[in-house]
Order: sequence, then C-alpha cells, then structure tokens
Amino acid sequence: LKSVLDNILPPKNYQMQYKFADGQIVDAVVFLDNKQILAVDSKFSLENYNRMVGEKDKVRRAQLLDDVRKDLKGRIDETSKYIRPSENTMDFAFMFIPSESLYYDLLIGDVGTGSSARDLIEYAFRDKKVIIVSPTSFMAYLQTVMQGLRSLQIEEQAKEIQVRVGQLGRHISAYESFMQKLGSSLGTTVNHYNTAHKELKKIDKDVVKIADTDPS
Repeated sequence: LKSVLDNILPPKNYQMQYKFADGQIVDAVVFLDNKQILAVDSKFSLENYNRMVGEKDKVRRAQLLDDVRKDLKGRIDETSKYIRPSENTMDFAFMFIPSESLYYDLLIGDVGTGSSARDLIEYAFRDKKVIIVSPTSFMAYLQTVMQGLRSLQIEEQAKEIQVRVGQLGRHISAYESFMQKLGSSLGTTVNHYNTAHKELKKIDKDVVKIADTDPS
C-alpha cells in the first residue's frame, strides 16, 4: 500500500497509520484538496486464500472458500468503521487487497459469488460504502477520485467567477448611470457658462456705448 501511495502522491498528501479521535488506527489516509481525508485499510490476511488455492480436495477447498468469504466480509465491515464524516472523512473508504489474484477471483471467480453467497463487492459498496481495490485498480480509483474533486473545485471556482462578474456588471451599470448624470449636469453647467459669457459681452458693449470709447 505504501509503495502504491509513494508512486502516486507526494509524501505530504498521505499518512500511514492514521489515528482517529477514539484511538482507532487506519492503515493510511489520503489528504484531499477539499480538506477531507480518504481512509484506506489493508489489514487482510491471505492465509486462508493461499491454502484454498493449493487445496486439491474439493470438500476441504469448499470449506476454505467459505473461510475466505468470511475473512473478506469481516474486513469489509472493519473498513466501514473508518468512514467518519464527523472527522472529515469521505463518505466511502477503500479496502486494499494486496493480491491481484484474489481481487480477480473476487471479481469473476468463486470467491465473490456463489449459490449461497451474496456478491461481496455489491455488499461492500451498497451496504458498507466500501470500495474493494487491488494495487493496480487502487491507482486508477484514486486518480479518478482526485480528478473528480478537482473538477468540483473548478466548478465551484467557475460559479464564484460568475457571481463576481455579475457584481462587476452591476457596478459598471451604476457607474455608467452616475457618469450620465454627471455629463448631463456638466452640460447644463457649460450651457449656463456660455450664456453668461454672451451676457458679459453684451455688458461690455453697453459700457463702451456709455463711455463712448473703444473697448481695450
């Protein structure tokens, strides 16, 4: 698990052995851009699965298969305990299986389904909000989650920009209205000035006539 995280994320973006408020420890958490954390648990024993793979006796193999299913269900239930929105976790968690063969068997083989066994992947996701991943699929899932969060962040930024543009538009409209009023007021003032100036010339002519002299 640590090797996969090392290959995907900078060290500051995840933490191994993360402790929750009640003292319980999950194997790893990923720190996401929205200040939430994504819990990843990988405490899974391959002992029964390896025995089942090597078992030739059909009866014994069936017993071991049942044990493997119980192991998986137990780990699914355990992983779901690390979904804690009150402590800023996402509303789902990853259950990391360090075996591509077991993961493949879980997807299409006897482990995941059976005549008397409920689909474990369906149980994990629908009932417990747990996504089961292998080393390969974990990278794909994690990158998808992070890309999705970036898209949400971009969408939120776009909404904020739209709000700001709307406010700017209203401010420009108000500015234009005041400038029109100012222009109208200035126009009235200029007209009054021109009219006053014309009257001043008339006064000047009157003074000339009264004094009977040429204007200087």
